Amino acid sequence: MNLEIYKEHILDLYKNPHNKGNLKNPTHEASKKNSLCGDEIKIQLIIKKNRVSNVKFNGQGCAISQASASLLTDKIKELSVEQIKKLNKEDLLDMLKIPISYTRIKCTLLPLEAVKGALENARN
Repeated sequence: MNLEIYKEHILDLYKNPHNKGNLKNPTHEASKKNSLCGDEIKIQLIIKKNRVSNVKFNGQGCAISQASASLLTDKIKELSVEQIKKLNKEDLLDMLKIPISYTRIKCTLLPLEAVKGALENARN
C-alpha cells in the first residue's frame, strides 16, 4: 500500500472513529489534554480479570489524535493490563503507518497517555 492509502485511512478514522462514545459503568477512566493544540481525549475502560473487556474514548482534536485513539482502542481490547503498560510511542507510530512530524507526536501520544492514566485511576 502506498502512503496516500494510509492518509485516507487516517481521515476515515477521523470521520468514522471506532470505539467513540461513553461507557455506562467504567472501572477506569482518565482525561488528557494537549495544551499546545487543544486536543482532548477521555478514555474509559472496563477491566475484568486484569483484561480490558470494553473501551471507549471521547473528545475532540485533530485527525491524528482521533485516529490514534481509534486505533489504540481497537488494539487494547482483550489485552491484559501488563500488555497495555508495555505499549509505547513506536507502537502507535506503527499503527498509524504515516510519517508524523515532531510537532504532531504529542497528538499521536495523547490517547496512550490517557489509557495509561486510566489504568492508574480505578473508579470505586
